Order: sequence, then structure tokens, then C-alpha cells
Amino acid sequence: MTFRRLAAEGARIRPLLSSRLLGASLRSSSAPVSQTEGLVHRPFSTNQCHETFGLTEMQAEFREMARSFAMNELAPHSAEWDETKHFPVDTLKKAAELGEDAAVIFEALAYGDISFTAYLTIHNMNCFVLDKFGSEDQKQRYLQRMTTMELLSSYCLTEPNSGSDAAALQTTATRREDGSYVLNGAKAFISGAGTSDVYVVMARTDPNVDKARGISCFLVEKGQEGVSFGKPEVKLGWNSQPTCVVQLDDVVVGEENRVGEEGQGFGIAMAGLDGGRINIATCSVGGAAFALDSTREYVSGRSQFNKPLSAFQNTQFKLADCATSLAASRLMVRRAARALDAGVASATAECAMAKRFATDSCFDIANACLQLHGGYGYLRDYPVERVMRDLRVHSILEGTNEIMRVIIAREMQREKI
Repeated sequence: MTFRRLAAEGARIRPLLSSRLLGASLRSSSAPVSQTEGLVHRPFSTNQCHETFGLTEMQAEFREMARSFAMNELAPHSAEWDETKHFPVDTLKKAAELGEDAAVIFEALAYGDISFTAYLTIHNMNCFVLDKFGSEDQKQRYLQRMTTMELLSSYCLTEPNSGSDAAALQTTATRREDGSYVLNGAKAFISGAGTSDVYVVMARTDPNVDKARGISCFLVEKGQEGVSFGKPEVKLGWNSQPTCVVQLDDVVVGEENRVGEEGQGFGIAMAGLDGGRINIATCSVGGAAFALDSTREYVSGRSQFNKPLSAFQNTQFKLADCATSLAASRLMVRRAARALDAGVASATAECAMAKRFATDSCFDIANACLQLHGGYGYLRDYPVERVMRDLRVHSILEGTNEIMRVIIAREMQREKI
């Protein structure tokens, strides 16, 4: 879900994106203050004209609502959540109460906290999977409570020995005479694992056919016998959400919890990832927008050689390049969102292009912003280092950016683009 269902009443899915305007007010002195102080809600940011480009009046209003939420509920706690590895479940449920349905919110939330918002995008992808491929019974039992975040969810495709080669997964689902399945295997790098209530699991139901065609999709609940979790991973970023292995040992899943038909699992997984790639790209845009806005504040308040850093042409050129890359990333993401909504033939390629370009470009923006902070950028007192750490993984997950190039080239050969 992206732009199309923004105003749909009773919508069951809440994909979220936009851009926030939250900055740190710095004193004009040679010794800058921490940018965790004095957060303010400013009327304009670095790319205000680009933030609203292509949005309807209603979409812009939803974006502003998300801005306020990011400012009040996320940004003031982001550093603490990162430091203490706290998963803010209560705040996730508050986010669900926003109730919008469009990819015009995630960017705004990521402006306040990237890690928090990234988990929302994964949960959102699971909601999409159930909305598009789930049975009416599954929607009644799971989807309604997932959209309010009464139930949290995790997406289980990657395994210890199958990352980019996702179709080579080894988790098995053996069918029994009564129609139920017994699942065995392990899933790696699972966001929300151990806390999430529902796990969307891809498993091999037929080892005798082509790798992709032998995979099916299942819903597994946290409390089921045989479900266990590894120790929390120690990560560079994304620290306000848990990540660990999901272990499945003789887990019995009824036929009613198979999503779609046998053999459709890989297609379901890939369909979910098109939207997932847009959503993670929007998180990159939101994080980079925050880094750039806070850096503008910093270079205006920091003086060297008797003038502010912003007066040096080197600084101006770096900021200009960052602003250009940010605007281009935002426009690519919104173009891909519209292509996916419209169901055009080029949608998969455009999602891959947007993900590849935006995640790489936005990490480069954060890195450049850290450089402009000098030594202070390397300190935890300033949020720019946290932005850089959180954005680094975006070029790896939802398909590495190398795999994005493979997808783009394949779609070119098929003349889809």
C-alpha cells in the first residue's frame, strides 16, 4: 500500500511516509551544544518544496500529523531507546492509532526515529501479505488485530544459510494426513523476534520441484510448542527493535494457517518485498532529512576562523549535493510507490531502483553530515552518528543493493523498463 488508499475508510492496513521538520536549536558559539537539546517544530526544512511535491491536500495533512507524532513521541526518546536497546511497544500502538493508510507517513516517522519506523514497515509488509493473499478467516483472526498493533508481527524469510539466495531456504513444512504441517528450521535476522506475536514464515513444502515453486507461506504464533528464539543480536544500529533467530522444532501448523496455496509462498514473499523496498527507502529519506536539517543548524552555529562554517564554500557545496540527492531520492520513491499502486509492468524494477538509489544516497548524506560536524559528529551527544548507524543496514535488507541491480537488469532484459 502506498498512495492509492490514503482516504479509504475502514482500511485495514496502515503503510506510513513523509518528511519531518524537527531540528535542534544550537547556540552561536565555538563550543556547540548537544543536538539532543532544544528540539523545535520549525515551519520549513531543507527540502520543504520537495516534501509536498505530488501530494494532495489530504496527504499533506496526514503528513503533518505524522510530523507532530515524530516530534512528540519519537525524537525525544530516540537516543535513550538506542542506548538501552528498548523496544517501545506502547509507542508502536500509539502509532497505530494514527490510522492513516498511505506511504506518506513513514518518512515523517523516520525523521524522529529510524529504527522504530523500520519495524513498522516490516509489520506493514506482513499486513499487506494477509490483506492480499490471506483467507477471510485469517483476516478475521489476525489482520484486524495486526492493524491496531494489538498483535505485532515478524517476517521470516532469511535463514542462516540463505540470504540473497532466498529460494534456497531449508526450513521444511511436512504435511501430515490430517492436513496440518510440521515445520522445522531456523530463520535469521528477524526483526521483532521474541516480542512479536505472529510470524509470517516461508517454508519448503515440496523438495522435489524447482526451488521457488516448492515454498509455501504459514502463520506461526509465538506461544506455539516448538517455537523458540536465539539471543538478541548485538548490532551496529536499529537498536530500538530486537533482532534474533527464530527456531522452529516440530511446530505443528494447521492448514487454516497456510497463506495461499501450496507452492505460492515464494511469489507471496516477493510481492511483499516490492512494497517493503519502497518503505525501507522512505525510512532512509526521513533519516537523511533529519541529518541534513540538523547539520544546517550545526554549521550555522559553529564558528571557525572567525566565521560560521556555513560561510565556507566547501560546506555550501556539500550541503547542496546532499539536498540534491535527498530530493532525487524522495522523488524516486514516490514514483515507485505510484507505479506499484497502479500495477504497471515496471513496478518491480522501479521499486528496486528506488530502494537501491535512496538507501545508498541517504547513507552518503548521513556520512557527509557527520563529516561536517567534525569530531562532534563522532560523539553520541549528537544524533547524526546514530542516523548513520541506523541507515547502514538499509542497503543490505529487503534484498541487498547488489540484488537490486540484478532485478533491474533482469527487468530490462524482459523489456519491462
